[in-house]
Parts: sequence; structure tokens; C-alpha cells
Amino acid sequence: MRFFKEKILVVSLTCCLVDFFLIFAKTLIMQNIPMVDLVGQYNKIKPEVDSAIQEILSTAAFINGPYVKKFQEDLQQYLNVKHVIPCANGTDALQVAMMALNLEPGDEVITTTFTFIATAEVIALLRLKPVLVDIEKDSYNIDPEAIERAITPKTKAIVPVHIFGQCANMEAILDIARRHNLYVVEDNAQAIGADYTFSDGTVKKSGTMGTIGCTSFFPSKNLGCFGDGGALFTNDDSLAEQIRVVVNHGMKVRYYHDYVGVNSRLDSIQAAVLDIKLKHLDNYIKARQYAAAYYDKAFASTDKIITPKKSDFTTHVYHQYVMVLNGVDRDALMKHLQSKGIACAIYYPVPLHEQKAYQDPRYKKGDFPVSEYLCENVIALPMHTEFTDEQLNYVTTTILDFIG
Repeated sequence: MRFFKEKILVVSLTCCLVDFFLIFAKTLIMQNIPMVDLVGQYNKIKPEVDSAIQEILSTAAFINGPYVKKFQEDLQQYLNVKHVIPCANGTDALQVAMMALNLEPGDEVITTTFTFIATAEVIALLRLKPVLVDIEKDSYNIDPEAIERAITPKTKAIVPVHIFGQCANMEAILDIARRHNLYVVEDNAQAIGADYTFSDGTVKKSGTMGTIGCTSFFPSKNLGCFGDGGALFTNDDSLAEQIRVVVNHGMKVRYYHDYVGVNSRLDSIQAAVLDIKLKHLDNYIKARQYAAAYYDKAFASTDKIITPKKSDFTTHVYHQYVMVLNGVDRDALMKHLQSKGIACAIYYPVPLHEQKAYQDPRYKKGDFPVSEYLCENVIALPMHTEFTDEQLNYVTTTILDFIG
């Protein structure tokens, strides 16, 4: 009898240890949730990617090889746009767009103060004059009414940023541009794949509606490569030709430089990776939308979190999931999330008009109340294509437990 009791005790202890280690292992897994899971994404397409890279290494077609041409053609078809011109990165894309439009020093370019610095950086580098305006509270996108108020005789272009994954109000912006004879350069770095529906039912992809669209293929983007990359889109044949000249040292014929240009090329390895990922982009978008819907539902019961709102005229591809905290200590929440292995970030902590490099006597704190409010209260949660329901539950319950 004693033998059987001891045996039962050993079995019970063993089961308890197994349960403990299972729970411990599960906890370890749950405590490492990055903002974006690029390794998990790569593992799913590894054979295709490795094969393509090996072929490029074998042929040494590193620059302007067949993979670049194929990606360009495939992206044109996906976007239903006449011309895609690849370049080295998204910042270059914006700069090349303004160079191709022949904007001159002192020309004014209207854009949002709530964006990544690259949007205004290229304007300043070309000695153009950035004119900053506020955003809409619900969409975080540039406010068309604010654009209208900011136009002067020196205004030459508008740069709407399709922030966090949904389109700005392009119908209103394009109408303003037509009435004032302005160029529209879409900063589409965060919204590739989003659909915009006009009031007449016409549907167009983000980045294909303005004079020129620009995008980034930085690794964390919805369509990202394994290094730096970017592209410009346009339906204007002559403008496309000019862009191709600008990205290639201002050359039409080799060693004959008719224009001041730059050296901005997408290399073959990055093009190969992007072409493979392009086939999966719509599924990547669906995965992001699923994660966003999970977040929305989980936080619907609390008034301490304001989830991102989707505009009626656009789909949202959720490059980032950025929500507004209402009466919650943001710094304390971020420390709590980080202690639990959950990544988080602030997009953006400082609006452009308050950045030291872009301080301007025209603007002061309080001039852009919506942007300033968001900068003080937003927090971005992990958002990527490889989430499991367990991970999403871990993120949301950790937040809800903290805010009470």
C-alpha cells in the first residue's frame, strides 16, 4: 500500500512539474511580442526568398537586373498605375518627386505637422518652404479645410500623408488642387494596398490618385524589403520619364547629364524580396485588419482607450495601430507593457512644428491643437502579420488589467 501511495505521489508531483513548465514556457513565449515579427514572416516565404537571392548571387545581376524590372511591372499591375519607378528609399522618393516637378527655392509646399520627419525634410533640403497644417481628430490625416486656409500665391504643392494605413480625404484634396492649380504628392509610405472610393464609385489604390505617389519599402512597412527601398508612381508619361532621369544622375544617355539628378536605385535582391511579398500583400493586409479588429473589440468596453477610427471612403491597412489614452498615465503603461515583454511606441512624440530643426517664427505651441493633443496621448501597439489569438489576448488583457 505504501508503495502505491508513493507511486501516486511521484506521478502527481511529475504532473505538477509538467504543468508548471508548460505554463512557464507559455509565459516565456507570450512575453516576447515585438512591434513587427519580420522573422516569422520570412520563415513562411523562406524557400522562395532564398532561391531568388541565390539566383541573383549566381548571376551577379545586382543592379537594374531582371528582378527589378519584374517587380516594377508586377507592382504597376497591382496598383493599376501606368508607371512605377523604383528608387533607393522612401525619403529619396519624396525628394525625387519634388525635383521632377521642377519646384524652385521659396515655393511653398503644404503638409501635415503630424508625420515622420522625412515628409518635411526633403522640402527643406530643396530649399522649398514647408507650410504645416493640422489634422483631423478621428482619422489623424491632414485636414482639407486647413489646407485651403494655408494656400498663398506661392503655394505649389500639397503633400498629404496617408497616416498609419488609411487614405487622407483625397477627393477633397484633389478638388482643392484643381481649383488652385497645385501638384499633389502622396506620401504613401504607410498605406500601400489601401483602397480609396470616390463619391462616384470609382476605386483607386493609395498613391495613385495625385500627381505623383511615393512609398517606402523599409523592412517594417506593410510591403517591406530586407534593407532600404522605395518607389514613385504616376500616370503621367512625361513626368515618369523625368523621374527616371532624375533617379539616374540626370542622364537620358549614359554619361550625358542634361539635368541635376541623384543616384537612387532599388537593388535586385530587394526587388526580388518585394516581388515575392507582393503576392502575399493582400493576405498581409487581412492579417493586420484581423489584429486591429481584435484590439477594437477588446477595448470597446472601456472609455479610457479611444481606438482608431476608419474613414468611410477608405480601407485601412493598419501599418500601425495607434490609439488615444484618456486619463491613463502613458509612461507608466509603457513601462508596464515593456516589463511584460510587449513592445510599444509613440507615433509621434513631437509634431514637426516643435522639432528643433524645424522651428519657425510662423508657428508656436498651441497653433495645431489636434496634433499636439495626439502627440501627448497616443500609443502604438504591436501590429504585424504573424499574430496568434493567444498573443492578441495577452496584449489586450495586460493593458486592460493595468488601466482597470
